[in-house]
Amino acid sequence: MKLGFACKYINEDLKQLYPFKATTRTRFLSLDNHQRTALIFTLAKNNLTHLYLILEQMASQPEDLRMMRIGSDFLPLYTVPEATPLYADFLPELHDLFKKCGDFARKNNIRLSFHPGQYSVLASDNPAVVDRALEDVEYHALCASLMGYGRSFQDFKINIHMNGKKGLAGFRDAFARLSPAAQRMLTVENDEISCSLDDVLQARDLCPVVLDIHHHWVKENEFIKPDDPRVALIKESWRGVRPVMHYSVSVEGLIPEQGFPDQAILGVAKTKLRAHSDYYFNDTLNDWALSFGDFDIMCEVKMKNLARDKLYARWLTKQ
Repeated sequence: MKLGFACKYINEDLKQLYPFKATTRTRFLSLDNHQRTALIFTLAKNNLTHLYLILEQMASQPEDLRMMRIGSDFLPLYTVPEATPLYADFLPELHDLFKKCGDFARKNNIRLSFHPGQYSVLASDNPAVVDRALEDVEYHALCASLMGYGRSFQDFKINIHMNGKKGLAGFRDAFARLSPAAQRMLTVENDEISCSLDDVLQARDLCPVVLDIHHHWVKENEFIKPDDPRVALIKESWRGVRPVMHYSVSVEGLIPEQGFPDQAILGVAKTKLRAHSDYYFNDTLNDWALSFGDFDIMCEVKMKNLARDKLYARWLTKQ
């Protein structure tokens, strides 16, 4: 089992190491073309350099901890129309850095992924929104491809939600418009408001299903178990690749520090229960998550790798 963290690598002093840097669209558009190019080139090079430094840190850790979600601002403002052609001018200069990161991750068995934002809605009933969502997925696929991924099924994970008024039919239509590499990398997860696990399982013939156990609890007030028949369908959707699940818990103070919380007793709005905690403070829920032994776990928690490490320590006590 691998335990991953998302986007930021934090040290024991709570300082973010090797941060990715971004800029605002407003600042970017205030510059002339030469300044724009210099800005996004510098930021992109910084981010690639810092990714490699994070990967080096991960390679020094146990293999169980070699899993990371890369932030979507990897190439800042890439899909902004005024920026895209500028990237085309200098992106070849960064190819060696991309390759260096990908080669190092594969050599050290580090599992990588992206998670485009929830505004990327492939099943929207607005064609313009779908077009932008496709563009966003392809941007993430480009970054992964430049690192040498997208060549085989699920050698890299690009995870999205299936929300949108056109539902499965819209998702299916949009999926067909993706490049082969993007199709090989795409996964879809259940969310806590609009798309249930049963909903996303309908797309399992297209792409793997990522089980988010916290989302499922928020939406259904149910703690799904590893022997649930739907979990078997999720594993089948990965076609022999080790599946990934997401684990988070509600913010400290909203749920008990032990036991399985019952929403009917808590009396807390679902919108509040959605927010993620700083740490994994409830060992009943931790043991529940760790019972999914056939899955790798992406830890969606505010204290990133520090919280992940505490969950890992819990897992080690059970071996």
